[in-house]
Amino acid sequence: MARREESQTETDAGTGAAAGGAAAGVSPPTLGVGMVGYAFMGAAHSQGWRTAGRVFDLPVRPVLAAVCGRDAAAVRAAADKHGWGGAETDWRDLIARDDVQIVDICTPGDSHAEIAVAALEAGKHVLCEKPLANSVAEAEAMTAAAERARTRGQVAMVGFNYRRVPAMTYARRLVGEGRLGALRHVRVTYLQDWLVDPDFPLTWRLRREHAGSGALGDLGAHIVDLAQYLAGEPVVGVSAMTETFVRSRPLPAGATAGLSGAGGAERGTVTVDDSALFTGRLASGALASFEATRMAAGRKNALGIELNGERGSLAFDLERLNELSFHDHTEPAASSGFRRILVTEPEHPYLEAWWPPGHALGYEHTFVHQARDLLHAIATGTDPEPSFADGLQVQRVLAAVEESAGKNALYTPVLDAPGPAPGPSPIPVPVLP
Repeated sequence: MARREESQTETDAGTGAAAGGAAAGVSPPTLGVGMVGYAFMGAAHSQGWRTAGRVFDLPVRPVLAAVCGRDAAAVRAAADKHGWGGAETDWRDLIARDDVQIVDICTPGDSHAEIAVAALEAGKHVLCEKPLANSVAEAEAMTAAAERARTRGQVAMVGFNYRRVPAMTYARRLVGEGRLGALRHVRVTYLQDWLVDPDFPLTWRLRREHAGSGALGDLGAHIVDLAQYLAGEPVVGVSAMTETFVRSRPLPAGATAGLSGAGGAERGTVTVDDSALFTGRLASGALASFEATRMAAGRKNALGIELNGERGSLAFDLERLNELSFHDHTEPAASSGFRRILVTEPEHPYLEAWWPPGHALGYEHTFVHQARDLLHAIATGTDPEPSFADGLQVQRVLAAVEESAGKNALYTPVLDAPGPAPGPSPIPVPVLP
């Protein structure tokens, strides 16, 4: 029997919001958020929902109505810690609540499709963590449900939070303005080391039935999305290799948290990849390279991306996430070179609401920006980015990578992706609401 627990303070979520925000002196309408999952990503999303309305002037105000998890005591503790009004142990009960208008999915990938489709069919807006699903078929079903829901005024967005790093959004703007000219190369790496220890326990992230894939889906989804987002065009084909270096690990001994945990004496089989390495071609003909691994000793969360075009280059390092490196190749050679742009000015994306210039932001701020953007999309009736269709495109690239790796790196077209074009496609300049 599912169990519901409420705090003494009732939530005040309304049933909807009109575009344009509240009039002067009038509080904006509210939307109740219900979140499924409360661990690493749940904590990050909680921070975003809790903070967005305290930083930005929003057209609607999010109310943390309820959080859901299978362990009643643990989910109640998470609700109290992160400021959620209620706690549920069955996601179906969460979706059925009248005070929940947005369902935020922070669970392992094997449950994304079922929860998202049910929430959309129940008339809720949906935010779903990446990767969108564990398979192309699931992602297609989710996208179809989102398209049906869109006709009813609902929106569905994927949580690719690194798009919301101000330096990344600004880089997209520079590419869209043509500052790099036609793209030639995109290279992306995402390196972590939390699996180097062969005795790290066999958590859900290492089981295909729960995670879908390993470093490929966990890290590769991020860098495929970033590459396509910044370039403004899709990956249309790949040639790939994947490897599992440690093929058995201790079964977990007790609860695991985040990317840590303890193992027992009994071992189980790892059924996902540890590392993925692949090259690709974009629709314009530009070349791309991707590397995703959780076995890079000494690298904790090292995401780097560089774009080279006929007129210039851009480079970004997540460990210096307030900076962007830009080279304008049209300048005289004697004085040209990469220059550091400190992306903290109020003219930069999202920065109008934060601190004075030079005062840095961090990882958690991307989730604040994510909540902000989704709420604006709901209030104004506009399509959110990235959409479920964007998540489906990433899923198709990941599937092509696995297919290519299974065929000894044979070049594999991405399903339903457009073929290479003779030249670069025009890229719209992103405009923040």
